[in-house]
Amino acid sequence: MRRLIPAAVLVVAAGCLAADALAVTVAIDVGHSAETPGAISARGEGEFFFNSRLASEIEQALQARALSTRLGIYLDKSPSLIERSERAKGADLLLSIHHDSVQPQYLTEWSHNGQSYRYSDLFRGFSLFVSRDNVDPAGSLRCASAVGSELVRAGFTPSLYHAEPIQGEGRPFADEPNGVHYFDPLVVLRTAHSAALLLEAGVIVHREEETALSKESTRKSIAQAVGAGVASCLPAAGRR
Repeated sequence: MRRLIPAAVLVVAAGCLAADALAVTVAIDVGHSAETPGAISARGEGEFFFNSRLASEIEQALQARALSTRLGIYLDKSPSLIERSERAKGADLLLSIHHDSVQPQYLTEWSHNGQSYRYSDLFRGFSLFVSRDNVDPAGSLRCASAVGSELVRAGFTPSLYHAEPIQGEGRPFADEPNGVHYFDPLVVLRTAHSAALLLEAGVIVHREEETALSKESTRKSIAQAVGAGVASCLPAAGRR
């Protein structure tokens, strides 16, 4: 099932907001694209559409805190990870927005509205990733921990799943209580020109969590937590 992007997001996609040269700038990178939507949720919706809606809320939350934003959202073919980090050049922070799945061995088939989809109700919650190979690893970790702390304060729970010692996972903790993992070789983080973090906002193959993440109220709560964390982690000295 492929859903349309809300009109508000399409407007942003057509012309990204110009960054205020006097303000701290956050580049918001929306994972995947409409053409290559990423993970498929338990009810058949592409990850990109979850990412787009949440990114729009996060942008509003950041702007409400007097932060300048540059939103990267792609309706056609997804650019490479290096291209994404290049397009964020000049920002004080790169924030990559995603929604999570699980490894294939944890997925089970079920039927919804006459269609067969894959799901797993074993894992739920958010995860954050940083790279020690980033140009500013300390700043990346500081911001990821701040965002994770605000998400926990808002009632969200880290998944912790990505630290499991299984193929495709085994991401060591950088800050376990706040759900932050090291993912050193991840290209969009490693090649960023500023501090950078990747947020997996929740597990969309978990049926109950998918339903929650589809609600505007949940997106607004996540966005407010992200906005508070980002605003607290960017030092005043970095404001241009």
